[in-house]
Amino acid sequence: MERSVRELWAESRELLGLHAEDVPRADLLPTPLAFLRDHVSPGRPLIVSAAATSHWPAVSLWPTESYLPDALHSTDVSVHLTPSGRADALAPHPRRPGARCFASAQVRRVDFPSAVQLIRGSDPVAGLVAYAQQQDDCLRGEYAAVAGDVDAHVPWASEALGCLPEAVNLWIGNSCSVTSFHKDHYDNIYVVLSGEKHFLLLLPTEHHRLYIRDYPAARYVAEQETEEVPRLKLEIEEPARIVPWSSVDPYPASPEEMAAQISSFLLYFKGPRPIRCTVRAGEMLYLPSMWFHHVSQSPGPNGLTIAVNYWYDMQFDIKYAYFNFLRSLEIQDSPSDNSDDALEGELEEKND
Repeated sequence: MERSVRELWAESRELLGLHAEDVPRADLLPTPLAFLRDHVSPGRPLIVSAAATSHWPAVSLWPTESYLPDALHSTDVSVHLTPSGRADALAPHPRRPGARCFASAQVRRVDFPSAVQLIRGSDPVAGLVAYAQQQDDCLRGEYAAVAGDVDAHVPWASEALGCLPEAVNLWIGNSCSVTSFHKDHYDNIYVVLSGEKHFLLLLPTEHHRLYIRDYPAARYVAEQETEEVPRLKLEIEEPARIVPWSSVDPYPASPEEMAAQISSFLLYFKGPRPIRCTVRAGEMLYLPSMWFHHVSQSPGPNGLTIAVNYWYDMQFDIKYAYFNFLRSLEIQDSPSDNSDDALEGELEEKND
């Protein structure tokens, strides 16, 4: 079974013409027909150059130090707080040594200038990292005052997909915040406006490589609610809730943790290298639904990474049925004689 699944990984990448660090790029905007034919239908990512956003006021306004704080000075927004910058990620279980849980951020409502101050002051060593990542159509909600600085939708994508976006979100953070491997049931148009976003991508056919398992849900809470800059602790949710989540950390913090990851998750570390891409300010990434992605970021000159994304409802068609069948299969992981590319790539990345 494992051999057949590995052949599926290779064939899927070959059919899409994808290789490590090789997401197709377009200098000109695609037509709706070309986008549908070459990317949506086969499930193939695409990066579109800054020509796609050259007419947006946000391109020149949002990276400045003063525009967003001035435009949103009296607006309360949601900021997500964690000790390490890893919200919606695995963390040590607070009551069971050696076990892990799925940890969500503490969410606080603060005025926007205070949110920016918290984000800029993020420090994992001090135990507090802030990230504006409210994923509830927040650009058209709490950030409505600046929503007109970007297009309400992406016209060529909307025509190809046959609908308008269900949600448009704003993301503001810095290099301290990292998003763990996950997938979304949306076709995603992701636009960077300040700094850069760095993606690791795996095809839906590579589901088994991420060792998705059930974890108890937990949430960070303040030790004392009255603290302006809170000290956070992790509490298991009550009533109990289970979250299926990827067990793999592609960038462990120490050689010992790397060795433990490799030993536990051979299909990831002894499989094909993840597809890598960097999305720069002004560029758009089309990420097809169900693709697994891990995201890190680098700030722009203003000290912030700012992005907007458009979530379009995915089509639940026969490909979704195939994916569900694939993930129902159980395979035994064992090292392959010629599949060290991923491990070598991760070690090179850590040493850069």
